[in-house]
Amino acid sequence: MAAEADSRLWEVFIRARNGLAHQHAGSVHAADAELALQAARDTYTRRGEGVSLWVVPSAAITASDPAEAGTLFEPGTTKPYRHPTFYAVPDEVGHM
Repeated sequence: MAAEADSRLWEVFIRARNGLAHQHAGSVHAADAELALQAARDTYTRRGEGVSLWVVPSAAITASDPAEAGTLFEPGTTKPYRHPTFYAVPDEVGHM
């Protein structure tokens, strides 16, 4: 019981290969960051998956409210400079 009282929830992110983004893999309980990293390694990389692990205290994550998605994610129509539609890309550039 004492171990559970000292335990915090950590979110685990794994990068499968160099050059890729970290992806959320799941959660682990641990007393500190080092133990969380070890638990994440033992739980989520048993078969050699991944080249990098991140552990983040769940309490440190702030999430948006799904009820406010309309106003939060509506396009910025008053900010056309955010959309590359008002200038021409030379043909020699190719695909960006």
